[in-house]
Amino acid sequence: MRRFITRACLCLLCFLASVPGWGQDALPVPPTALIAADHPWDNGTQIDLEWTLSADDAALLGYLVRRRAVDEPDFTRVDLVAPGTGAFTVTELNPSASYLFEVAAVSQANVESEPAATTTPLAPAMEWFDGTRLWFLVTLVMFSGAVAGFIVLARRGTPLKVRKIPGLEAVDEAVGRATEMGRSCLFVPGIQDMNDIQTIAGLTILSRVAGTAAEYGARIEVPTTRSLVMTAARETVEASFLAAGRPDAFNPDAIYYVTDEQFGYVAYVQGMMVRDRPAACFYMGAFFAESLILAEMGNSIGAIQVAGTAQPAQLPFFVAACDYTLIGEEFFAASAYLSGEPDQLGSLKGQDVGKLIVAAGIVTGAAGATLAVLTGSPFIQSLVDFFTERMLT
Repeated sequence: MRRFITRACLCLLCFLASVPGWGQDALPVPPTALIAADHPWDNGTQIDLEWTLSADDAALLGYLVRRRAVDEPDFTRVDLVAPGTGAFTVTELNPSASYLFEVAAVSQANVESEPAATTTPLAPAMEWFDGTRLWFLVTLVMFSGAVAGFIVLARRGTPLKVRKIPGLEAVDEAVGRATEMGRSCLFVPGIQDMNDIQTIAGLTILSRVAGTAAEYGARIEVPTTRSLVMTAARETVEASFLAAGRPDAFNPDAIYYVTDEQFGYVAYVQGMMVRDRPAACFYMGAFFAESLILAEMGNSIGAIQVAGTAQPAQLPFFVAACDYTLIGEEFFAASAYLSGEPDQLGSLKGQDVGKLIVAAGIVTGAAGATLAVLTGSPFIQSLVDFFTERMLT
């Protein structure tokens, strides 16, 4: 009897095991009609997928999307999209590769259906215009429009207010003091060559200093570390003396080349400052370790010192030892401030508008992110996401 019962149980178990779905979750109904198409107006890295939802969509965990390049052996998981979703955009693709895709329904028990797959490889194509960069275009138009608009206004004679720069306003005072004391003015145009924008900006300020020196009858001395800078400085000073009506007072030997070696140049300038004791010292250009040496030497001889550079590491030394310092952007704005040319003034004002737009964006983004966290509002969070993911990318 016991053997009969055992055999009967075994037969029952074998029968139940042969029933489809017994002892395991049933496979969900797969999605159908999977279609892949190139994403429009992109940079050639996206493909759009569309499919017909599974009949078991309401009970699914989602749809698993996979991709495979034609030269790869296996499919790679891309994402699991929510149920009720019949479209998805695959990103970060290689424009030079062709891809196959498959989408499988996934049940709540994490069981996958048979996948719906594409049969024809598709390669993403780069379009003429990338729609994801639309906001960059808008920002570019705003900035460029501001610059162009202010240039037009300046050319028409509309007065443009430019904030006064104390370091440039002090040029007359410094040169005037040197004239009264019968001592020279020292101008150091940095230690870089003419391919450095800071050297060019320094020579623009040299033009103003030389013009003032010509009007007051002061001596100006310009030691340089590069032969090209020496030539450009001579022409700048000569043009300034000519514009002031004193071409006979121009001395080309006062603008000269010393050496390309950094500390050899600094040693010479230090010695010259001790011997001649200039009453006004101007340091305008790119400086490195020599900035503190020059500034401290000028301070020790009692000279009025005006410095300007865009080297962040050297600014503290100039601020500590000099009477006036042009900090970063002020240094580059000096050419527009001194020349008064419409194009330069318009560019300067347009850049100011661009900075205001950037500052407004930063304040707006920070305020929106803070409100989204404090209030938990989905609407505010969606605005913040749009701002950060669309406008700033």
